Amino acid sequence: MRTLIRDVRVFDGERTIARAGVVLEGDRIASVGADAGRRADIEIDGAGRTLLPGLIDAHTHVFDGSLAEALRYAVTTELDMFCLPQTLPRQRRLAAENDDVADLRSAGTLATAPGGHPTQLLAALSGTVLDGIDATAIDVVSDPAHAPAFVAARLAEGADYLKIVIDDGAVHGADLPVMTPEIAAALAAAGHEAGLRVIAHAITAAEATIALDAGVDGLAHVWTDRAPGDPVSQRLAGRIRAQGVFVVTTLAYFEAISAQGVETADCARPGSSANAVGAVRALRRAGVPLLAGTDATPFAPAHGAGMHRELRLLTEAGLSPQEALAAATSLPAHHFGLSDRGRIAPGLRADLVLVDGDPTRDITATAAIVDVWRRGVRQSR
Repeated sequence: MRTLIRDVRVFDGERTIARAGVVLEGDRIASVGADAGRRADIEIDGAGRTLLPGLIDAHTHVFDGSLAEALRYAVTTELDMFCLPQTLPRQRRLAAENDDVADLRSAGTLATAPGGHPTQLLAALSGTVLDGIDATAIDVVSDPAHAPAFVAARLAEGADYLKIVIDDGAVHGADLPVMTPEIAAALAAAGHEAGLRVIAHAITAAEATIALDAGVDGLAHVWTDRAPGDPVSQRLAGRIRAQGVFVVTTLAYFEAISAQGVETADCARPGSSANAVGAVRALRRAGVPLLAGTDATPFAPAHGAGMHRELRLLTEAGLSPQEALAAATSLPAHHFGLSDRGRIAPGLRADLVLVDGDPTRDITATAAIVDVWRRGVRQSR
């Protein structure tokens, strides 16, 4: 099947092409440039529209129904940061065998201290979306010597990267057991030895510093305990840039829980959403790679829809629309080693979204979805 999208504006993941023809053949992008004029099985008028790479949400938590909901809103790949071992195999099969759901990469079981975050949240969810699963019986790490075995278990689980949790609960009004710096360093070393990227959940400046000392590759959140303009944030952002670490933003999540006032959730205290925005501003000024992620769950933010809110919040935090689009396409693909997607170029996967308007100038146009392709399959809408 050959598809021609004619006379369309293209944001290719890095730059904007004012007018082009894009040809899809099978599951791949065949060409990008002047309309080829060759026969196509399907021709789509792109006038007044913009073609984007399929969106990549760099922080989600996948449950039944999540991947279908994500694709409905043009998120063609989800990077899951903790999926229960009883759920993950089913979600992997679904993504591998079907093109009407988003693709999936996952950390599998995250690393936390016994009784540490997020076990308190999992206990609260018992009997709801967990549907009888004993979510508190997850693998934990209590000693640096246990790190290699934990990582080996994640490899057996099929993990694509390693997620570690450094969170003492103070920001969200709790007192939780927390991973020691020595354990964090041992896990990062074991993860790297196994060829895995290591991403840390850390939501204060001090916790982020522990993660950086451990040698992580990315932070799963911005920090929320420092007011905008705080010198500590400026210094921390500079160090993150110097170490070549990326940061996933999750502004939509902080906004959602701040609005709800959910005291048992991450960072739920007055001002935390504003503090998160301040951290994003400091990180952007320092030149840190920012990846758009929502921390989507079955509750809030929603899978798929939350990404469009994240993009708007990023522009309100000072990113240009093109920077925000890159944060949801080429940058997560690059930093998570997904070399076959995140851009519009010949030979790459035809994971694409066509929208009305010009989101490179008005980011809200990402929500004006006309068409979505996942692995070259045009989705019914």
